[in-house]
Amino acid sequence: MIFIYLLAFTATLGATFAFMFKMMTSTLADLDKPIKRVKMPAPHPEMEGVKYGEELLIYTPETEEDDDDGDIVVRP
Repeated sequence: MIFIYLLAFTATLGATFAFMFKMMTSTLADLDKPIKRVKMPAPHPEMEGVKYGEELLIYTPETEEDDDDGDIVVRP
């Protein structure tokens, strides 16, 4: 019984390392391939021509004098 257990354990261990070696070889081969440049479409039709990272809206809060009417509280 112990021999069968050790045989199955050894087979499982060998299959695990063979699988791990094959997957790492495949992964490293994929990393060595040149990168294909693909032009991504704009996420929305109104975003055509907008470069990545370009600021679309700039918000600068304006501070107002407090006239004690309690409607707007602006804290910088």
